[in-house]
Amino acid sequence: MEYNKVRGKNMHNITLIEGDGIGPEIADAVVKIIDAAGVKINWDRQSAGLDVIEKEGIPLPDRVIESIKKNKIALKAPVTTPIGKGFRSVNVQLRRELDLYANVRPCKNIDGIKTPFNDVDLVVIRENTEDLYTGIERKVDDDTAEGIKLITRKASTRIAEYAFNYAKKMNRKTVWAVSKANICKLTDGLFLECAREVSKKYPNIEYKEILVDALCMQLVQNPSKFDVLVLPNLYGDIVSDLTAGLIGGLGVAQGANIGLEASVYEPVHGSAPDIKGQNLANPSALLMCAIEMLKNIDELEAAKNLEKALFKTIKEGRILTRDLGGSSTTIEFSDEIIRNL
Repeated sequence: MEYNKVRGKNMHNITLIEGDGIGPEIADAVVKIIDAAGVKINWDRQSAGLDVIEKEGIPLPDRVIESIKKNKIALKAPVTTPIGKGFRSVNVQLRRELDLYANVRPCKNIDGIKTPFNDVDLVVIRENTEDLYTGIERKVDDDTAEGIKLITRKASTRIAEYAFNYAKKMNRKTVWAVSKANICKLTDGLFLECAREVSKKYPNIEYKEILVDALCMQLVQNPSKFDVLVLPNLYGDIVSDLTAGLIGGLGVAQGANIGLEASVYEPVHGSAPDIKGQNLANPSALLMCAIEMLKNIDELEAAKNLEKALFKTIKEGRILTRDLGGSSTTIEFSDEIIRNL
């Protein structure tokens, strides 16, 4: 994710969106861990989500967007998205407002977390701005509703170029374009057409295509065959959660939303309101996002040290949160990572 680099700064100005549910707890834990690593960050703390509605009437105030535009980079804890009613997703709003067009989710086994497969090392690159996530829906009558699946040449070409450029920079071998073009012949057909055109510019990277249903089956049979996956928005959302399951679940799945002018690093998991305030949440995914963020601002040594400390803590298995098979609290787990720095 070598974009939006900030060089030559001792103090970094970074927006911290604390989120809701377990968000503030894991955000505090990660800030504490990063501080222990010696990175100097001026955190511009911002709140968004359910708790903000009660105070300001909207889940995503303009001040949050302005903070990210100013600082160019943000670390975001999870925010609740109501199902079937309520406000629109804060995540979707952020991506559209800031044109964070590429959602990047690396998926690689972590030593110490037992899974059915031990050789998973792939990256999901999801188009982040259109498809059904534009929210263009209407109620036809009391018994019928419809939504528009929006796919454009501009967005499809842009995400394909990002995927191939990412593969080139990261020494990846293959890019797989994922679709359901046998059914969605015009929309997914356009997505594939753009991917094919972009692939011609990268003769050293193998280009393959696969239907999304076949991909899901093969991911749970032989995930090691896949490398970089590029997908439209909806399929990318679903497949990235599936791939997180291959390495131990959403608690260790990282993500980043990348644009030309700003980047927002956020974990894949939700806000887990059922354990809010109970000191039980696992901060690993948010910390892994922060580690990628530190690489992006050239704090490479700190990023390397934090990654080693986190993975050592997980591998030793003495102090783990419940979702990782232990019985420790958020604070105990975070303190163990700091001890391992």
